[in-house]
This record gives sequence, structure tokens and C-alpha cells, in this order.
Amino acid sequence: MKTLVPEADGIYRIPPFYYLHILDQSSNITRILTGPTTFVRQNNEEVVEGPEKMVVVPPNHYCVVRHPVVKDSDGNIVFESSGQAKLKYGDLEVRLAGEPFPLYPGERLDESVTKLRAVSRDTALRLQALRDFKDGEVSRLALDQWLFEGPGTYIPRIEVEVVETIKATIIPHTPHTALRIRAERDCKDRDGKSRVSGEEWLVSRPGAYLPGPHEEIVGALSAHKLNNKLALHVVALQTFTDRFGKERKTGEEWLITEKEAVSFIPDVFEEVKKTVAVTILTDRQYCVILDPVGVNGKNQFGSKKLVKGEKEFFLHPGEKLENGTVQDVCVLLEDEAVVLKAILPFTDNGVQRNPGDKWMLKGPREFCPTIEMEVVAKRKAIPLDANEGVYIRNVKTGKVRAVIGETYIYNQDEELYSKELPENIEKLLAEAQNPLVGREKLRGDKQNKEAAAKPRDKRRVISYQVPHNSAVQVFDYKTKVSRVIFGPDLVMLGPDEHFTQLSLSGGQPKRPNVIRTLDLSLGPDFMTDIFTVETSDHARLSLQLCYNWQFDLPEKDSPTHKRDSESLFSVPDFVGDACKSIASRIRGAVAAVPFDDFHKHSARIINQATLGNKDSLYFPANRLRISNIDIQSVEPVDQRTRDSLQKSVQLAIEITTNSQEATARHEAERLDQEARGKLERQKLDDEAEAERARKELLELQAVSAAVESTGQSRAEAQSRAESMKIEGEAAVDQAKLAAEAENINARGELERISSARKSELDYLRACNELEVAKRRKMAQIEADKFKVMVGDLGPENIAAIATSGHNNQVKMLEALGLKSTLITDGSTPLNLFKTAQGFVGDSGSAESPSS
Repeated sequence: MKTLVPEADGIYRIPPFYYLHILDQSSNITRILTGPTTFVRQNNEEVVEGPEKMVVVPPNHYCVVRHPVVKDSDGNIVFESSGQAKLKYGDLEVRLAGEPFPLYPGERLDESVTKLRAVSRDTALRLQALRDFKDGEVSRLALDQWLFEGPGTYIPRIEVEVVETIKATIIPHTPHTALRIRAERDCKDRDGKSRVSGEEWLVSRPGAYLPGPHEEIVGALSAHKLNNKLALHVVALQTFTDRFGKERKTGEEWLITEKEAVSFIPDVFEEVKKTVAVTILTDRQYCVILDPVGVNGKNQFGSKKLVKGEKEFFLHPGEKLENGTVQDVCVLLEDEAVVLKAILPFTDNGVQRNPGDKWMLKGPREFCPTIEMEVVAKRKAIPLDANEGVYIRNVKTGKVRAVIGETYIYNQDEELYSKELPENIEKLLAEAQNPLVGREKLRGDKQNKEAAAKPRDKRRVISYQVPHNSAVQVFDYKTKVSRVIFGPDLVMLGPDEHFTQLSLSGGQPKRPNVIRTLDLSLGPDFMTDIFTVETSDHARLSLQLCYNWQFDLPEKDSPTHKRDSESLFSVPDFVGDACKSIASRIRGAVAAVPFDDFHKHSARIINQATLGNKDSLYFPANRLRISNIDIQSVEPVDQRTRDSLQKSVQLAIEITTNSQEATARHEAERLDQEARGKLERQKLDDEAEAERARKELLELQAVSAAVESTGQSRAEAQSRAESMKIEGEAAVDQAKLAAEAENINARGELERISSARKSELDYLRACNELEVAKRRKMAQIEADKFKVMVGDLGPENIAAIATSGHNNQVKMLEALGLKSTLITDGSTPLNLFKTAQGFVGDSGSAESPSS
């Protein structure tokens, strides 16, 4: 707004539609002056405001003036006696379109010129009274609320404020929808029905719905579509009358189907608990409904209802299907049956059935159980081969029997019996391992692991394949009778029978309970054992022996066949028993002979101790026979015996070396003689050849003499040439023969020398190795011996021994009356140094000269 400035000396030119506030300082009254006019300010006057432009409110606009002037009934402004306009202090006034007006002194423009609010269709303004007033014929109290619904233009009032703008909610025709409305306070709805605070109701009429000032839209509800495949399970939240005019109690549940409504919107007092699908039964199905709904619409708790197909129906609230599903009609094949149990008394084809009765129906047939009975079990015939069976127990008598080799279906009074076996027997059956294959259990075998991982069907008859040339003992704990089965055969255990487990010794040396098995191998076979013996001269030896053994089988036709067969299992550990018995005999025999004799005749001593003069060793307790003993190794246990045995081996090597050397020498001499013989023979052949040449020469000389008449010179020349030719050829042949003889002689000599040198080198190498080993072991023995002797004797005894040698020599010589003595065979060189010490004692300090 533009403010006019005075021209000069307080002169104001006020144009039209402008005003000026002038304060009279004498009376302290402010007056208004409107244009058009010219105002000359006096000395006691002061222009407080202006010139200002008047307020112009165009059409469809309004403004709000604070502290408005008071007007009379005719609309004229009321002035006080002082001449100043009277104001409504603290009040407001809404002024609409009209003539421009000035603001009197004290008036303020609280809200500038604003366009009036236009309310469209399906829209409303929620208004609230700020103070009590009368709106036409309606009296409004403070805080009252009402709606100004469009279409229309809202003219504001100072007694009313706009709380909010409300838009109508559209309820569509399809899909069927409803609005859930809640009353915020006591009011009347659109239909004029009184509602209390907190009450809820549904509005389902299609179209735009504008909630009242005291209504709240809780939400929009969509209708549930119903058809012949779907129904609704509804529960009442409180007692009310539903839309179908039926009274519902709190917590009551019922079913809404397509017959009641195609679409369903639950009321505010209803809750859709779940949707229920239709139950469809074919002509091959049936179902049993538990707690069915009766004619009074209530559940008959504890009752059952049988429904057979073809049929479609919905389960009412509280109803449920037995086993939770629709059941197929039981079709029994020829090898099938069902066990039935009566739960209610009834008559079955003329047979009275009481609760608890059981019976069985066999196929082929179709079967649909009634509500008076229940299916206990469905059974199928068990096909069994000749080598298969199952254990059956009668539940009434408790008797257990085995059914083998037939197709069997057990009746209502029978059940499959699980036969339990000890854990170790179960393990042996799972492994199915012959203990004598590989002499010990094969661990890590893939087939055995897979067999052990697969559990045994305990209801099946236990079968065991007895290997060839083996026997298995089975004991019946009911009859206290055992039986022995010889392989190859198949053992099938009865209900009260169990296998006899064998725990045999194994390993080297034999240890008890190493091999666990069910079958007893009958042999012939062998077993190896290692044990220690001691000779009469206290040499301890470790023997490794192998025994050939077998069991004497009883004759089948013998009257003692059963007793003899059972005797095979009379010794629990025949391996350990036989090895201990044989080792005991050998220890006794070896203890009576020295080491040298046992070393030379070990086989004879061991065979004599075990077999005696017989060809086998027989154990009558279990019919075991030892037919042969093989000595695999004999090793000394203590070091002293090993040294003695090493000396014997050294002598044997020396003898063998000398023998080989003599053989090589003899072979070389033989080759030399052969070469000389060939040379002499060649000389004779050369001389014979020379004589033949000489003979030819003489013949040629005769021929030459005969032809001398033809020319002596020619004959002489020819004969000389022939003679020289013959002599040259003879010389060449003689040289060749001589060279061949020399070659043969040299080759034989070379072979002789090579063989001799090789034998000599082998002998020297063996001697050196033996000597080194001997010196090393002797040094160790001497060190150990000296250490042990020093430890055992002690310092005092050692000192006494050191001084006793000379004293003993002197005393011996004095007793004999001799100064010295030397005994020899005259051919062995002797070391005469320290002779007395070598003869009397301290033999460890003197060594015999080496060869």
C-alpha cells in the first residue's frame, strides 16, 4: 500500500478511496478523514496513519477485521460522546464483498482479503462452534460439530472454525464392499438411527458415503465370494441377530454356504474364522465324521457318522474327519487281509460282535468299515522260500513258532516276533566272515562294512550258511538239547535256539580270544605258534613251529555219531589248548638236551617229543589230530647262545670256502692237462703231416729222376719249386697249430688264475666281515661283561683279584716243586710271554694268535 507524503507545510491531498487518521493532541481523539479531499494539518494535529488505501473486497472474497466498530441496527457506525468510533475490542468481524471501506482508528486487518472456499460434490467441511450462537433456526453450542456439505461456497463466521475437509468414500457396486463405521459420540447416522459412543455398524449401500461429524471409518471390508466349493466358518463375537433374522449367541459358530448368500460380508459382531473347502467323495471313498451336527444344529459330541460316496458336503463347525482325511474303500487282494475290532455291539451277518472282539477278513473283496468297528491292521501274506521263514507269536498263549517255506498270513491272534541275539553273535552274523581265511578277521573289507551297516530283520528266521568242511553247533534252551550241523549246509534257528560262539586263540605267539566265530573248521589246515624253550645248558631259544591239524569226523551211521559230533565243541579253544600242550611237551624234551645236540638234531627231538613213534598226535577230548610239525625258525634268545651259533656258522663258511677253493684249483689243473694233451696231439699230427709231405717229396724226386731225360734243369727246377711249396705250407700249418696251442694254454691259465683270485677275494671278504663282526661283538661283550663284573665285585674284590694272580702262581709252583711248566704237542707255535697268567686265570686278557 502506497503512503502519500505531504506536499508542504502539512498539506495532504487525499485521493478517492484513501483515508487518513488524524490525532487531535488537545483532546487526544483520533478521527478519520476520507478522500477525495485536501487536508491542511493544524498545529495541534498529527497524522497518525495514512493516507492509506481503503480495503477493497472483490466478489467471492472476504476479510476479517479485528476490533471492529460498533454499528446500530441500521448499519450506521456508533460514535462515543467524544466523537471517536466505538470499537468491539477483542472481537472479529467477517466482511464480504461490497463498497471499499476504511479502517477506523483501532481496527486491524486480522486476515487479508481471501477467496471464499468452494466445497465440491461428495466433499464436506467439518465445522466446530467456538462459542454459543444461533445459526438460523439452529442453536449451536460451543464445541458442537456439524458438516457443511457441497456443492456450495462456504461463508466463514467468527463463531465457527473449520476443523478438516472430509471426502466421501466410494462404495463400489462390484466387488461387493462395505464400510465399517464407528460412532465417536452419541449421534444419529445417515439413516436417522441413533448410535451410542463406540458403536460400530456397516454401510454397504453402493455409492459415495460421507461420514457424519461424529463418525469414523474404521475400514473397508470386501465380501467373501461363496460357491459350491467354498463356505465360511463364522463365529459370533457377542449376542446379536444376524442379517438372516436369526439370533446368535456369543461364541456360537455356524456355516455360511452358497445357499444363504452368494457373497458375504461379516457383520461387526461376526468374525470369519476360516474358509471351509467342500469335501468330495467318489464312489470308491468314504469318511467318518466325528462329533456330527444333529437336526437341532448342535454337535453330537462322542458320536460318529459314516458317509459314503458319491457325495459333496461341507464340514460344520466342530466336525472333523476321522484320521483327518477321506479314506478309500479298502480293496483286499487275494494275499491281503484286515484285522477288525468291534468298538460297539452289533450283529455282523448273523454273528454277534461285542466290544473288544477281533476278527480278520481275507481277500479278494471290497471292504468299508462301519462306525461300530475299527481297522486294527492291514496284513499282507508273506511269501517264503524253502530257505526263508518268520517267527510268529500267539498273543493269547505267548507261544512262538517258526513258519518256513510257505506263503503265510498271520491271523488276528498272532504277531511277528522279533528274535533278539547277543551283540557279539549279531556282529558275527553281519560280517559272515570265515575266521581261517587270512588267519584273522579282515578289517576294512567293503563288503563286510556294507553288511554290518545293514540291520538284520529280527522278525525273519535267522539263517547261517555253514562253509564247506566246517561245523556249527546250535543249542535249544527250551529242550536243553544241542545239534551239530556239518557244512556245506544252511542252518535255520528255531525260536528258542542259539548259536554256540567259539573264541579261539590267534596271533604269533598265540593269544586267547583273538578269533571269534560261529563255525568250526574241520581241517586239514595248519596253525603257527612261537614260544621259548631252554636247553640243559640254559640256552634259551625261540621256536616258530607250524602244525598240520584236522578233526577226525565221526561216521554218519555210527550209533555214537551225535555224541562224537558234540565232542568237537567240547574244547572251547582247541587252538590254544593244542598249542599249549605241544609247547609243554617240546619244552620238556629240549630241557633234557644241551644246545649243541638240539642244534644238530632239532627236528628229530621236536618230532619225538610231540609225535613219539606215531605218525600223529591225537586229542581224544575233541577228536583233534596233529599230523605234522614244521620247524620254521630257531633263534637264540640270549646273546651268549647267539655268539656260539655265530661261531658255528663261521666255521661252516670257512669250510665251504676251502672246498670252493680246492674245486677251483682242481678245475684249473684239469684245464691245464687238457691243453697240454691237445698240444701233444697237435705235435703228433704235425709230424705225421711232415712225413706225408716227405713221402710226397720222395715221390716227386722219383718222378723227377724219371723225367730227367727230358731235361735235368727243368726237372730240378720243378722239383725244387714243389719242395719249397710243400715246406712253406707245412711251416704255415705248423705255425698255426703252435699259435692255437699257445692260445689254448693261455686261456686255460687265465681261467684258472681268475677262478682262484675270485675265490680268494670272496674268502677274504667273508673272513674280513666275520672278523669285523666278531671283534665288534666281542668288544661289546667284553665291555658289558667288564661293566657287570665291576659292578658285581666291587672295589675291594677287584683289588683282591688283581693281587691274587701272582700269589696263586707262586704257591702252585712251590707246591709242585717246579719253577715253570710248558705242555705242547710240538707242532703249534706258542707265545711264551706271560704264560703263567694265561694258564692260571685272567683268560679274558690273553688272545690266541690268529691264523
